[in-house]
Amino acid sequence: MDATLDEIEFLALSSNRIAVLERLAAEKHTRSELAEATGASQATLGRILGDFEDRKWVRREGGGYVATATGTLVAEGFRDLVDVLDTERELRDIAEYLPTDAMDFDLRHLAGATITRPTQTRPNAPLQHLLTLMDGADEVTAFSHTLNDQSLRVAADRTGDQRFRAVLPQSAIDALVGDEALRDRLRDLVAAETASVRVYDGEIPLAVTIVDDVVNLLVRDRRGVLRAAVDSEHPAVRAWAETQFERYHADSTPLSAGSLSP
Repeated sequence: MDATLDEIEFLALSSNRIAVLERLAAEKHTRSELAEATGASQATLGRILGDFEDRKWVRREGGGYVATATGTLVAEGFRDLVDVLDTERELRDIAEYLPTDAMDFDLRHLAGATITRPTQTRPNAPLQHLLTLMDGADEVTAFSHTLNDQSLRVAADRTGDQRFRAVLPQSAIDALVGDEALRDRLRDLVAAETASVRVYDGEIPLAVTIVDDVVNLLVRDRRGVLRAAVDSEHPAVRAWAETQFERYHADSTPLSAGSLSP
């Protein structure tokens, strides 16, 4: 283990080493090309390439250098480690609130996700971000433990121009029906040909909205305080969200406008 950690440290202590090995794993380069790409001096490159040759991570080929099979393995493995740590850093301050028990996909797929957090001046920024996405979308598909009045308003305002599908638990429907204005708005929404709302007999521990090509996840703490909106366009996250929606959809019943009459 110590020897392996020494090799990780050897790479991690020099961004030039990482850059050179990644470039040589991709294709052959001359020293001049490496110098131009990395900004490293010829003396530095000489030491790096010598160290790599000693480890049999690179070999000379023609007038340049190329990574060996094991050098490519190291480059790819180190890049995976960097990507994992990048993702962890992005998620660190919201990780404890993520409903990971229900998120059965590799969290590495959230690398590069857009995270919208509340601020002192915009405490509702995550929800406002989702509302903006919904307002500009052609298609919205959601499964959530709740549908707040603002999301309902946006969906109702876009009927005819937007396809809207949602699966909600009975508790969410009851909360909307308990408010006369929201009940009327919900009735108008489900009466539209382009909209469908279904009722799930059980709990939905997530608040997921697929907005065109973006999967949006609203993250709340145990008190229900909104902590972040996480957006991902990764195909694996999209596939997960679509599969989850279809599961809830199959186990739910349609909500009719008639059932919402006063």
